[in-house]
Amino acid sequence: MDLSEPQVMGILNVTPDSFYAASRKLTEQEIAECASRIVAEGGTIIDIGACSTRPGFQEISEAEEMERLRFGLGIVRRELPDGVISVDTFRPDVARMAVEEFGVGIINDVSEGNPRMFRMVSRLRVPYILMSQQPTIREMLLSFAEKVQQLRDLGAKDIILDPGFGFGKTLEQNYQIMGELDKLQVMGLPLLVGVSRKSMIYKLLGFTPEESLNGTTALNTIALLKGASILRVHDVKEAVECCRIVGQINRK
Repeated sequence: MDLSEPQVMGILNVTPDSFYAASRKLTEQEIAECASRIVAEGGTIIDIGACSTRPGFQEISEAEEMERLRFGLGIVRRELPDGVISVDTFRPDVARMAVEEFGVGIINDVSEGNPRMFRMVSRLRVPYILMSQQPTIREMLLSFAEKVQQLRDLGAKDIILDPGFGFGKTLEQNYQIMGELDKLQVMGLPLLVGVSRKSMIYKLLGFTPEESLNGTTALNTIALLKGASILRVHDVKEAVECCRIVGQINRK
């Protein structure tokens, strides 16, 4: 995948408790329709999560996460046998199962540097999304530099950085990081931005997640102008339109 042009990653949650209710897909028909719609609207990656990481989430067992993922991945693979699939997990054995049993192409990890996960993705040789829970760009850069070196020492090659909007940060810190997002380009690695319908939008504006599409679009546009390579979103069509418009602006 060529990340010189921004890509859109569509969210598919096979969970009953994700913070945005419309993203929850629990039946075979819902999962199949969501995966097909992501691709039809221009998404190039489907990110499947089976364990919610929203604030105050109740952690499920590893066995239950695997069971949910096997159900969802089986349906997506049947509908889109050549689709690029990412799995959102912080558990190394879940990552291994997804890659070995379903050919998942990307591991999206919110654990901010679990050494076991580092060893696992390096062994599996799949692209890895490294998220940060650090509250400032300075601390984030220091953390990223250390962890990227650890991954490279283990043989990992394709590393994508995620500043982790909404994780370990106040509302003000989220916006400060967005304002300085371009500073992360010094790492020379692709950036993934996931702000879709998050509390940094609806708490600022006094809305709900359901009312936060316009705010999401505004932040996605800013992120693209500051160098984001991947947008992780619930609303694929609108994000693809952002990419096309910003791409036109950036053409010299």
